[in-house]
Amino acid sequence: MATPSQQRPTAPHRAAEALRAAILEGELQPGQRISQEAWAERVGVSMIPLREALHGLAGEGLVTYRPRRGYVVTELNLADLEEVYALRRLLETEAIRRGVPLATEADIAALRAAANSCRSVAARGDLASRLEANRSFHELLHGLARSWPLLRLVDLLWDSTEAYRALYYALPGEAVEADRAHDAIVEAVAQRDTDAVVALQDAHRERALDRLRVTLAA
Repeated sequence: MATPSQQRPTAPHRAAEALRAAILEGELQPGQRISQEAWAERVGVSMIPLREALHGLAGEGLVTYRPRRGYVVTELNLADLEEVYALRRLLETEAIRRGVPLATEADIAALRAAANSCRSVAARGDLASRLEANRSFHELLHGLARSWPLLRLVDLLWDSTEAYRALYYALPGEAVEADRAHDAIVEAVAQRDTDAVVALQDAHRERALDRLRVTLAA
């Protein structure tokens, strides 16, 4: 039987989920200041749990604390964004090259199920759930390496650009393109074709970065 604490999310958890959804759905934009008083009232919590939530989101990279301004949605310039994606390429390629040869039939089935989940969520038009499903797919892919330190480093880089990924997935047609990329990646893993998985992941990542370059320039 679930305990009362398991049944009812804590105040910091509720505040964090509300803020995270607002960031991922674009209500709060990169660089925008977060009014703690307004959000505490909106979520129905006191200032202490709201600040706990913001501290946790800062650890995820979604928000940044700035002296005399408070918390803002994490903002990257194009050069920073490109550097993060370059670092992702290095680490994700390492994870794929380690992991694909180790992939079991159960791993492939899990990847295929995760790709299908991305498609199902996209059909509902729920951006926050779509981002969560997409992340789960890639965590499974990189997790094939069986390396917690490597996966943790990749996660940190993903955390720092989550708000930008929300911008990308909100662009027309990109969810469909992402689903196609995921399907191709799964089939390449099933064939144990490491080079193909690396190439497909590179193309998938570069497409997102190209679209973000155009979006940020506009």
